[in-house]
Amino acid sequence: MTHSFTLRLAGIAACAALVAGCASSKGPQQTSYDFGPIGAPATMQAAPAATAFPALVVADVTGPAMLDNQRMFYRLLYADAQQSRPYAYNQWSATPLQLLSQRVKARIAQGGVKVLSTSDASGGVPLLRLEADEFSQNFDSVTQSSATIALRASVFRSHRLVDQRTFARTVPATSADAPGGARALAAASDAIAADILAWLATLPAR
Repeated sequence: MTHSFTLRLAGIAACAALVAGCASSKGPQQTSYDFGPIGAPATMQAAPAATAFPALVVADVTGPAMLDNQRMFYRLLYADAQQSRPYAYNQWSATPLQLLSQRVKARIAQGGVKVLSTSDASGGVPLLRLEADEFSQNFDSVTQSSATIALRASVFRSHRLVDQRTFARTVPATSADAPGGARALAAASDAIAADILAWLATLPAR
């Protein structure tokens, strides 16, 4: 075996070791979460149908800028409740505002209301606007967390405010991590949708 051939083998081995080292030092893969499939949870079965509104224009949920990206945030209430921290290797499949919009619209439709978009709006159809005030996973301790969603809902008819109410739900997470937070936030959104349906049923038809 010549000296130059030996050097080439050594160079190839060094390159292979370098590539392997880079591969092994690569961090965990990013994991995406959403609210899961649309089923028929018990919270919706118990909610009365919003018969006063056979059809409703439901605008997309609006909210603060931090909810308009796909990062998953949490708060350590036992350490610094004012600091919102992002998960390093977990994210949403869409923004929280988009996930909330899709879920609430689907649940309202399940409640017997024909849901229209703002582009499909026709004269005389009431409008429901939703604004998210809170959407967070909060840790009370290292091993215990819960999800909280707060929405401000406003119903308009012919550009006049019919009623406005704030809804908030807190659901304990089954695990103190991103998957547990995602499940709890999905459950909180379902519960709020049921609350909104029950509220709509109390409003005057005209």
